[in-house]
Amino acid sequence: MVVTGGGGFIGSYLVRRLVHDGWDVAVVDTMIRGDISRFRDVADHVEVFDCDVRDEESLVNAFRGAEVVMHLAAVNGTENFYKRPELVLDVGVRGAIAVVNAGREADVPDLVLASTAEVYQTPPIVPTPETVALTLPDSLNPRYSYGGSKIVSELIAFNYGQEHYRKVQVFRPHNVYGADMGWKHVIPQFAVRALEAADSSEHRPVPFEIQGGGNETRAFCFVDDVVDGVLTMYERGGHREIYHIGNDEEVTISELAKRVGDSLDVKLDIRSGRGAAGGTPRRCPDITKMRSIGYSPKISLTEGLARTVPWYVEHRADVVDNELM
Repeated sequence: MVVTGGGGFIGSYLVRRLVHDGWDVAVVDTMIRGDISRFRDVADHVEVFDCDVRDEESLVNAFRGAEVVMHLAAVNGTENFYKRPELVLDVGVRGAIAVVNAGREADVPDLVLASTAEVYQTPPIVPTPETVALTLPDSLNPRYSYGGSKIVSELIAFNYGQEHYRKVQVFRPHNVYGADMGWKHVIPQFAVRALEAADSSEHRPVPFEIQGGGNETRAFCFVDDVVDGVLTMYERGGHREIYHIGNDEEVTISELAKRVGDSLDVKLDIRSGRGAAGGTPRRCPDITKMRSIGYSPKISLTEGLARTVPWYVEHRADVVDNELM
């Protein structure tokens, strides 16, 4: 099995699980944004190809002999969507074309593509099923660089690959979190900001501003549950199918901030702020389709935060090197 983006957050958890499950695993990743240390405990059992996911010729070499390619390589993170949209689009779209073409050239039978909930932006139905219409609300807003690239990637996977692949599947992970997920996401940013606010403020509870009114909701899914979902989908799911993988435990952003504070033993005075343009007021996946093939998330948000936040406390000094500030 080949995992593109195997040095990334979800990719590295997937690589470790695959090795533990007995797969022969290869990783395609330049490690410019990924980090091989994320799967250091199984690195001796992984073949690493240091090549750009847009380099089709190199991908063919990496893919030969593989049963399945799981394409996870992307430039993720909300800050990147706004600040580096050209790179987000280039890696997303050109990478998808290169991966699908290389898989055909290397005679790989199965293809799994990681998409995103961003493909449907503000959904008309919540919890949201796989059949919802995909939307791009405003092509002038760089926020949609990521969602737009994933819409195109889904089309590429299903249409470029329909003449070759035995199985093509797309999964849309929803608000995945866990230790070492990077710094440009809401949970690590809340954790670091809460610690800084507690250190610098004499007020108790500690003043803590969030984007928007705080009533916006998300349904966060711990990374181990997502990996379990991906493997369940591949084993039991169908050809040319899309699956929403996540948790349907919905929580407001203000409640999330409170729970992050609680996990740090810091009581927060949560204050609303200006919302980001293009933000989605509510997001929660309908995971009925995944449940029908045997998937069920096991880790609650409270338990997941207890596994996640301490990692960010321990690595707090690293934030300076990760451009959070």
